[in-house]
Amino acid sequence: MYEEEDFLQLSGIQHFAFCRRQWALSYIEMQWLENVRTVEGRLLHEKAHDTSSREKRGDLLISRGMPVHSRKLGISGECDVVEFHRKQSGITLQGCEGTYQVVPVEYKRGKPKQSHVDILQLTAQAICLEEMLCCEIPLGYLYYGEVRRREKVELSEELRKEVSDMFQEMHRYYAQRYTPKVRWSKSCNACSLKDICLPVLGKNKSVKRYVEAHINYEEES
Repeated sequence: MYEEEDFLQLSGIQHFAFCRRQWALSYIEMQWLENVRTVEGRLLHEKAHDTSSREKRGDLLISRGMPVHSRKLGISGECDVVEFHRKQSGITLQGCEGTYQVVPVEYKRGKPKQSHVDILQLTAQAICLEEMLCCEIPLGYLYYGEVRRREKVELSEELRKEVSDMFQEMHRYYAQRYTPKVRWSKSCNACSLKDICLPVLGKNKSVKRYVEAHINYEEES
């Protein structure tokens, strides 16, 4: 179990899964630059958190901007939306009749990704809610702003283990203040930190070719 002062930001798992260097630059070295994608994402989350309160629609309760944490994972953060569906089997809520099933909903800009970085963040939110509310959460949803629809996510044991292993790695990096070296890929072009990270310097270059080129240049001169 982690102490509160050692908690990492829950949202960091998405950055860590995308690029460990990006996460370290942002969360260890505290360097950050915004681009169009980050601004659009921030505005979408602000809209989701607009009320930061509870809303009731029949048998559905909606909580926005709900603070969550997990001492087991050593993380804290916020859920964009947590839905409480009234069911015969579920948890009780203070001031509410009946029992409820807990369903986290994470808002994202753009459209569904080929990678599962968003799913990892949603899974981490579910683990926090399970620990806090003493319940089981079998599924959640990802809402994408560009396509304006939800994607249902089954929260498997494999996903939970991946999240747990990843946060353990993040805690090790953070404790050591370790920033990984550059590993260039095509996704670097869309990264808001590319001007800080300078990923082009991390492209693999042949030392042999570099030496031969300089030797030939000197001979020609």
